[in-house]
Amino acid sequence: MPGSAPYRGRFAPSPTGPLHLGSLIAALASYLDARYHGGTWLVRMEDLDPPREEPGAARAILESLRQHGLHWDEPVMWQGQRQSAYDDALAKLRDLGYLFRCDCTRAMLGPNGACGGRCLPRQDQVGAVAALRVAVPPGCTVEFKDRVQGRQSHPLGLEFPDFVVKRKDGLDAYQLAVVVDDAAQGVTRVVRGSDLMDSTPRQLFLQGLFDFPTPEYCHLPVITNSQGQKLSKQNQAPPLDSARALQNLRRALAFLQQPEAPEDLHSCEHLLAYAARNWQLDRVPAVLSIAGDTGGL
Repeated sequence: MPGSAPYRGRFAPSPTGPLHLGSLIAALASYLDARYHGGTWLVRMEDLDPPREEPGAARAILESLRQHGLHWDEPVMWQGQRQSAYDDALAKLRDLGYLFRCDCTRAMLGPNGACGGRCLPRQDQVGAVAALRVAVPPGCTVEFKDRVQGRQSHPLGLEFPDFVVKRKDGLDAYQLAVVVDDAAQGVTRVVRGSDLMDSTPRQLFLQGLFDFPTPEYCHLPVITNSQGQKLSKQNQAPPLDSARALQNLRRALAFLQQPEAPEDLHSCEHLLAYAARNWQLDRVPAVLSIAGDTGGL
């Protein structure tokens, strides 16, 4: 548990486009929280979905992190190289009796993409093209205390009764990969955006099945554009200009409502050292989103 194990945090971007202000905010918060606690900060590339990846985006993200002074402590983990670990995890879920094959079409699925267990009684008839799903007991409720958003309670058996762990196209699903890799890297603290809040109950459920340690979670408010949409690559968020790295970091710190750094700090390294010494997680607003100015990056 985080209280006894050395602090190990991580930033895990997807290489679907360049780093933008929203992803910088998440990276910065996870970095500062690790540095404030004298911990280790890791970077993991979530290259699980080649069709959605932008050529060169992974390397560009890593270079942008470096140019903003955000240096990781161990070699980058690439999820695209972790197939055998995910296969082993799927085999364990199968042995535990939680895995089933699903060939339902999108039109047949219910809320949150649930199959509703319709495929369970006919497993011997499910075709070769099928997703792998985890069956969640109907009465399963997952509770956890978020370090920013407070106590959370999710009726997982109702919200996500049978979520996907391997897609129909043969790609491993995010929920499985992140749980396996957090355990492999010994992650004890997860600092990320609130857009991933509904993933946490699924990940906690899988951690319990695998008997993995559970990290502490911290979900930050996400920055939204003028239309109220989360700043993201899908919503054409402007890429960070690394020539303005110092200004970008100051804007991210202001969004996180951290103490204003002295104006005479003229390098990313000096600014980050000041911000780490003065990191105050309790100043981060306990809301899911905040509108922000995204121009001039």
